[in-house]
Amino acid sequence: MRVDGLKFSIAAHSAWAPGLATAEAWAGWAQAPLRIAAAGEGPDPAVASMPAMLRRRAGFLGKMALEVAYRCLDGRTDVAAVFCSRHGEVSRAVDLLGELSQGEPMSPTGFGLAVHNASAGLFSIARTDRANHMALSAGAATVEHGVVEACGLLADGAPMVLLVVYDCALPAVLAHFEDCEEQPHAWAWLMTAPGADTISLACAAADADADTAAPASTQPGGLDVLQFQLSGAASLVRQAGMQRWTWTRDV
Repeated sequence: MRVDGLKFSIAAHSAWAPGLATAEAWAGWAQAPLRIAAAGEGPDPAVASMPAMLRRRAGFLGKMALEVAYRCLDGRTDVAAVFCSRHGEVSRAVDLLGELSQGEPMSPTGFGLAVHNASAGLFSIARTDRANHMALSAGAATVEHGVVEACGLLADGAPMVLLVVYDCALPAVLAHFEDCEEQPHAWAWLMTAPGADTISLACAAADADADTAAPASTQPGGLDVLQFQLSGAASLVRQAGMQRWTWTRDV
């Protein structure tokens, strides 16, 4: 896969994680990132804009995604959305598999909330908004592929696209598969065609030369990209498998 010169601007953004609920807190984190508290260490996101009946259906991961989506759209409607999560509601899926292994019937509601587009669906239902939405996972490059999808929608005529990125640590039974220091986080961008403060994204085959390889990061990709955006850094290079992704800020 090769991506050349995708460009876009960010009209609005929001982020939420345990202990990081304000723009000021995130600005401080971007300059000196600390490991984010685990899920359950503090209150859940309020998601006050969502009707309580639907809000109660969302788990912690979903509430993070919904909180930043509501904040970022700030009442706007008919906006296409791309929800991106590498692991999604894997904790719910593990619970369902555990029930099946014990010979218990699978809960239809539990299954419906474990699928990858559960948060996007709840968001659409709660707002009675029929705008196009999708949910995707693409391994370590989930954020980048989400941006590719969003830029495709912009190129196809959408005036703006909501990008929502969210993840949590894997459940204990799968923890040994983690390849980074997974931490709960969610953020959203309201993306538009390139204008002021343009960001560019390019992708090429990863260079096998160790001297030019992308610097390693212990953070999940979502936090790497968020730090790039919030810190004002000129560039970010991330390697995911055999792909090398380069983010740059046009100045």
